[in-house]
Amino acid sequence: MALSLSWRLLTAARLAERSRDSTWRLLSTSSFLSGRLVPFILADIGEGIRDVTVKEWFVKPGDQVSQFDNICEVQSDKASVTITSRYDGLIKTLHYKIDDVALVGSALLDFEVEDDSTDVAGETAKSTETDQKTDNSGSSERRIDGEKSEDILRDGKVLATPATRRIARENNIRLQDVTATGKDGRVLKEDMLAHLKKISASPEAKVKVLSSVTGSTVGLKGYTKHMWKTMTKSLSIPHFVYSDECNVDQVTRYRNEVKDSLKERGVSLTLMPFFVKAASRALEQCPELNAWLDEENQTLRILDNHNIGIAMDTPQGLVVPNIKNVQNLSVLAIARELNRLQECGSKSLIPLADLADTTFSLSNIGVIGGTYTKPVIVPPQVIVGAFGRAQRVPRFDDKGNVVPASIMSVSWSADHRVVDGVTVAKFSNLWKHYVENPTYLLIGA
Repeated sequence: MALSLSWRLLTAARLAERSRDSTWRLLSTSSFLSGRLVPFILADIGEGIRDVTVKEWFVKPGDQVSQFDNICEVQSDKASVTITSRYDGLIKTLHYKIDDVALVGSALLDFEVEDDSTDVAGETAKSTETDQKTDNSGSSERRIDGEKSEDILRDGKVLATPATRRIARENNIRLQDVTATGKDGRVLKEDMLAHLKKISASPEAKVKVLSSVTGSTVGLKGYTKHMWKTMTKSLSIPHFVYSDECNVDQVTRYRNEVKDSLKERGVSLTLMPFFVKAASRALEQCPELNAWLDEENQTLRILDNHNIGIAMDTPQGLVVPNIKNVQNLSVLAIARELNRLQECGSKSLIPLADLADTTFSLSNIGVIGGTYTKPVIVPPQVIVGAFGRAQRVPRFDDKGNVVPASIMSVSWSADHRVVDGVTVAKFSNLWKHYVENPTYLLIGA
């Protein structure tokens, strides 16, 4: 009887142990299968942007994030953009390091998400099927079925990763000339490095190296890359320049009277807000200068909003953010907005919205030290203004006496296809009137 009872107890214990083991395996398997790894694709940012530089990661592998959480900060050749999460899930892998260049359409990182998330599947499929365009040849790039997201078919026959293609572009090498050792004829990074070593050892290359000066190569990126594009296009515009001088004694006196009290309120007031407001007031009487030119259709679109761009020096190069709807702003409101843009510019984090839809631009080279300059038009705008450094020089007053005066040069470059000299002279005289008589500027007369 005792033996039978012991046997039954032992059998029950074994069954319980098996049950626990089975349950553990079931839970373990369920946990493993509940998540699905999906790539987080860098979507099209707009404005023709094809690649960005990763400036900061806000997440790391192992972090649990929710939809709309900040993922990273990227810098294009036009603006800084914060990328937010489209999923709820776990960060598994980051594919780029700080200052790496990521192509639109490539995977920034990998997410582990719930397996039954149909939205994720649909969105990922839509992102990975987006066609890309090549940079020079104009031929299309398409995703290869069964390959990793970064493997791209180029020119219909060469497989290579974005990193390999970037090395090829920087060294002016055709992928077709490189001996490929990867699967299915893929050009690997090692293949590219071997090719570079091979061509550098050739007699022609040695002669070139011996006859050249030493130095370093710096790639164009950020705002400088955008400047390359816009200024190249500006070369097609027939510029003409109208220059004048302006007495800034009165406006300087107005500014000095209030700058200290405004500084206590957190506002730094320079002469630039007065110049911006004067331009807006002058544009009210010369609206044809606040316009965009459509070269293809040979039409001029006259705009109601005075979105005045201010050329700004930043650690990433020259950029021209704009203050929107200046026609509705006071000098103080313009100063506050200018302070905000300068703060963003000092960090090279100017939002894309602040760079879009500029209708008229100004540049103040005088803060650096120049006296005269010829500004360059940024299409589709039709005019741009630039101010030099104010100098204390002798001038005659109304009674014929020689008096000291603060004189600043101003130059206006206009598109001579649609703007004539008389119009620019009229505009310049109006702008000068408001600067030299700031009372009219402040009371709206």
